[in-house]
Amino acid sequence: MKTGRPTKYNDEILTKTEDYIENFHKHDDLIPSIAGLSFVLGVGKSTMHDWKSQHPEFSDMLEMLMLAQEKFLLRGGLSGDMNSTITKLVLSKHNYSDKVDSTVDHTTKGDKIGVPMHSFVKTDDS
Repeated sequence: MKTGRPTKYNDEILTKTEDYIENFHKHDDLIPSIAGLSFVLGVGKSTMHDWKSQHPEFSDMLEMLMLAQEKFLLRGGLSGDMNSTITKLVLSKHNYSDKVDSTVDHTTKGDKIGVPMHSFVKTDDS
């Protein structure tokens, strides 16, 4: 049996979560966020992550929150309405990246380069 404080999780949490996702701007948030929802619900982010693993319906709502966040970031970033540095930072949490693949091969066109193994062997000059 699990001991500790009783959970605050109930149907009202789901109602408040849904309302936050649809009306985050009424809570003075520019984008929906886990931090914003955590503040509205009056619980820590770790509690919400526990609820996510214990309650599939809450997990689905958090996924919708993150999709809404991604949508607002993309729109705000593309329109220039949002700070590009912050937008880039938060979008990285959605697996967006501006990394350039440095493994582009400009010389061998995909052919392997043969390197003799003896060139890496240290020799004793004595």
